[in-house]
Formats: sequence, C-alpha cells, structure tokens
Amino acid sequence: MSLQMIETRGDQEERTMKNRPPLPKHLSRPRYHALLVRLQIELVKLQRSVIERGQRILVIVEGRDAAGKDGTIKSIVEHLSPRDTRVVALGPPSNREQCSWYFQRHVSHLPAAGEIVLFNRSWYNRAGVERVMGFCTKEETEEFLETVPAFEAMIERSGITLLKYYLDISKQEQKARLADRQRDPLKQWKLSPIDAKAQKYWKAYSEARDKMLERTHTVTSPWTVVRAGDKEHARLNVIRDMLWRLNYSGKHRRLHRPDPAVVFPYDKAWYERGLIEA
Repeated sequence: MSLQMIETRGDQEERTMKNRPPLPKHLSRPRYHALLVRLQIELVKLQRSVIERGQRILVIVEGRDAAGKDGTIKSIVEHLSPRDTRVVALGPPSNREQCSWYFQRHVSHLPAAGEIVLFNRSWYNRAGVERVMGFCTKEETEEFLETVPAFEAMIERSGITLLKYYLDISKQEQKARLADRQRDPLKQWKLSPIDAKAQKYWKAYSEARDKMLERTHTVTSPWTVVRAGDKEHARLNVIRDMLWRLNYSGKHRRLHRPDPAVVFPYDKAWYERGLIEA
C-alpha cells in the first residue's frame, strides 16, 4: 500500500470521526436503574394492552458477538409475564431441520394472540454467522436474501407486528467485551468457538452485515440500527423505540423519544457519518 493511500484512508477516517454524533454521556448506575424502571413500567402497560387486544408482537435482536443482545433482551422481559412473553434462542439445526425449508423451524415460535416474542438471533443467522463461518453455501445465502423480504411481508400480513434491531459495536469494544467474558466466571456460558473467531473475521462479518441490511431493509420490515457501544444507553433507547412505535393504553404523556444518536432507521448514508462501524 502506498503512502498516499495510507494518508487518504487516514483523512477519510478523521472526517468520519468529526461527522459522527457523540454518544450521550455515560449514566451512573442509580440514574440508569431509575430510568430503566420507568420504561419497564411502560412495558408492563404495553403487555397488558397486547393481551387485552390479542396483539402479536415479534422483536428480532441481531448483532455481532458481544454486541449486548442478551442484556438488551433481559432488560425488556425482566418484569413481563413469562406466560405471555417468550425469548427464542435457537441452537444449531438438527439433521431433520437441515433438510427442511429454512424458515420452517422458526415458524412454530412466532407469537400467538396476546404474546410478545423476542428472537435472540433469528433466521438472519443465515446472512451472518452461517455465511461467514461456512455453515451454508453462497447459493443458500443468496436464496435467503432473496426470499426473506417476502417471508416477513407474509408475517406482517398475518397480523404480527415485526420490529428488527441490529446492535452495532466497534472492533475495539468487541475485543474488550470478549476479554471480559473470559475473565468473568459468571459469563463463561457465553463463550463459544465462534466467539474466538469473531475478531479474526471482523471484516467478513462487516461485509455480511452490510449486505444483509441493504437487501432486507424494506418499507414493511425496516431495520433499526442501535449504536451499542454504551450498553445502558442502548438498552434504554431500544425500549423507548419499541414504546414509541407501538400503541397501547395508558402511555405516559411525557415518555421520552429515543435518542437519534443511539437508535435510528438504517440508511446507507450512515456509513459516511460513522454511525455504523466499519
């Protein structure tokens, strides 16, 4: 690589950093918990309304390893009824499932009337982990990207409200969080062979993410990107976004809108502003 190319890339990165809106100031633990409890009270109101109206809510939470999917989902479901709330985190497909229609094993987990279902990763594994790690062919990935918009349109037409969140973090933040998992005995269950390769395949995961967002961001099933470098702000703003986008009885008239520097609809223009990590 020539010196000129290195300088050009450095100039581009510097411009991106200047254009990138800063994340909100980090919250103290007491302040974070106070804000979280207020939002969780609103979530309980939402669930009561979902049950009374027989609504069906499906929330997809995607992101890189260590992006904060588990913590975000936990903050949402912590005080919701376990009878009417389900978290779906599917493992590797069985031999039978590998020989079935790709979406087949997911369909049985879709919400029934009065239910809120959250997918901790979802059918989008095919566009991310499976593609990068070689668990599926290029043809299978392409087939998925071609058909998933129609599949999600069918879900929407059936009366299910679908919300899709992609939690985005930097390479440095992922490295720090993966190291923390190795040190913390309470997080050992999160470690996997795939985690060990996350940093090595960073660029491949970025390319897979970019293609996935571009090909599957539709008018009926849009992606919402979450800058998850600060876990607390990410959790609070995902919940705020859900509450603002869903109608329910008794919504607090002073409910804060989600911070647009943290949560925003996907757009290719955000790469230039550094809102989506390279």
